[in-house]
Amino acid sequence: MADMPRAKTVIALGPVRRKISPMSEIAFENSYARLPEHFYAKVQPANVRNPQLIRLNANLAVTLGLDVDWLASPDGLAMLCGNRLPAGAEPIAQAYAGHQFGGWVPQLGDGRAILLGEVLGTDGHRYDIQLKGSGRTPFSRGGDGKAALGPVLREYILSEAMAALGVPTTRALAAVLSGEMVRREQALPGAIFTRVASSHIRVGTFQYFHGQSDTQGLRDLADYAIARHYPAAQNSEQPYRAFLELVIAAQARLIAQWMHLGFIHGVMNTDNMTVSGETIDYGPCAFMDAFHPEKVFSSIDRNGRYGWGNQPVAGHWNLTRLAEALIPLLADDVDDAKATAEAAIATFVDHFSDHYIRGFRAKLGFKPDGGSDSNDAFISGTLTMLAEQKIDYTIFFRQLTKLAAGGDKEALSAQFFDSNSFDDWFEQWREIAQPSAPEFAKRLVMMRAANPVRIPRNHRVEEAIQQAYTGDLTAFNRLVAATVDPFEENSEFAEFEQAPTPEQVVCQTFCGT
Repeated sequence: MADMPRAKTVIALGPVRRKISPMSEIAFENSYARLPEHFYAKVQPANVRNPQLIRLNANLAVTLGLDVDWLASPDGLAMLCGNRLPAGAEPIAQAYAGHQFGGWVPQLGDGRAILLGEVLGTDGHRYDIQLKGSGRTPFSRGGDGKAALGPVLREYILSEAMAALGVPTTRALAAVLSGEMVRREQALPGAIFTRVASSHIRVGTFQYFHGQSDTQGLRDLADYAIARHYPAAQNSEQPYRAFLELVIAAQARLIAQWMHLGFIHGVMNTDNMTVSGETIDYGPCAFMDAFHPEKVFSSIDRNGRYGWGNQPVAGHWNLTRLAEALIPLLADDVDDAKATAEAAIATFVDHFSDHYIRGFRAKLGFKPDGGSDSNDAFISGTLTMLAEQKIDYTIFFRQLTKLAAGGDKEALSAQFFDSNSFDDWFEQWREIAQPSAPEFAKRLVMMRAANPVRIPRNHRVEEAIQQAYTGDLTAFNRLVAATVDPFEENSEFAEFEQAPTPEQVVCQTFCGT
C-alpha cells in the first residue's frame, strides 16, 4: 500500500468559547511519576518523520488551560506527535495487569501509550495527557507500539460522542498522522491519538500489585487514587472500603448509561475499567442499530461475554476482582476483610438497578421515582418487543419522544411489522405515561435529554475511516460535527439520524491493535 495522499482537510478547529492567555509551554504536574518507580517505566516517545494534524479539539484544549494557537503551531504539533516534549513532562508507561476475557495476565501495561504528565484544568480538575501510538515501551510484548489511522479516528469519534451524550469518558484532544506506515494485516497509515483522562488507573492496576503480593504498593496506589478521585473517603473510618464502594457506585452508573444508549463496549476486561468511572479504550465498541439484548459486535468476543445485556454481569465480575485485590487493605483479619469486600460488592446490584430503571423511565416519559413493579416490568417487555420486531433502538425512542410532544404516532408505528403489537404496546404506554397530564411537560424535558437524535452509527464510523485511508477526512469531520449536539434536531446532519440500509449494516468491529 502506497503512502497515504495528503488529506484534503488537514486541520479542523471547533469554535473556541472562552479565551485564555497565550502560552508556549504546558505547565505539567506529574503526581503519578512521584509514586515508586515500579509503578511505571520511564520511556521516550518515538520520533516520527512527517506529522500532520488531523483534528484538534479546541474546546477541550481551553478546558485544559492550553493555548489553541500554540497547539496548532509546529511546536504544538511536535508535542502532539511526541517529537518534542515541553519542560516538565515526564513520559512514563504505566504498569498494570488484568483479566482478559476471564483469563489472568499478570503483566500488561501501556504497550503503545505514553503518559506525558498531568495538567490542572481551568475547572480545577487534574487531567492526564497521554499519547497513544507513540512507539514501543517495556510493556509492548513484541508489538511495535504504533497505531493505525482507523483506530485513532474511531476513538476520537466515539469518545467525543460519549462526552456529548453526557457519559463519563476519556476525551480526544488531538489526532495526528505520523507520516509512517504501520504493518497489521496490511500496511496502513500510522497515527497518534492524544487522550485526556481524569487518570489512567484501572482495576488491573490494583490487580498488578495484588498479583505480586506487594501490599505496600497496593496501599500507595489506593492512597493515591483516593486523594485524586474520592477525597471524601479519606474522612471515613474505613477509607479503603469507602473507596471500593465509591468505585462500585461509579461503575454501576456508567454501565447503566451505556445500556440506555444502546452502547456495547466490546472488551470489558479488568484492564479496561477505570476506578474513576470513565469509559476507556474504544476498541471494538459500537452503538446498536436494531435492538437485541444479546447483541455483540467485537470480532474477538466469540461467546458474547460482553454483549449488551451481559455488561452489568461483566462489570460486577470485574469489580469483584477489584475487591479481591483490596482485601489486604480492608482489615487485618482475612475473614473480616473478605466479609467487608463481599458486603461492598453486594451493593452493585442495587446501584445498577436503580440507575438502569431510572434511565429507562426517563426514556419512556414515566415518573422518575414513582410507578409500580408492573411499570418496571413494562420496561422489560418493551425491550423484548423491540428485539422481536427488530426495531432500531435510537429511532424508536426518539420517535416516541416526538409522539409524546404531540407528534403523529404513525412515524412510530411504521417501525413495527406487527401493527397489533404496536397497538397493544401503545395503549399500555399511554396508560402509564399519561402524556395528557399537566405535569407531563417536566417529564418530556427528561425524555428529550435521554433520547438522542444522533449517535455515531457503525456504518458512518466505518465510512469515515475508509475515506480517511484514501486521504479524504471530510466524512470524519462531518461525523464529529454531527455528534457535538446529539439531542438537537439539525437538518444539516439529517442523514446521520437514519438507520443503515441492509447493505450498510456493520456486523463486526475490530480492536485494531
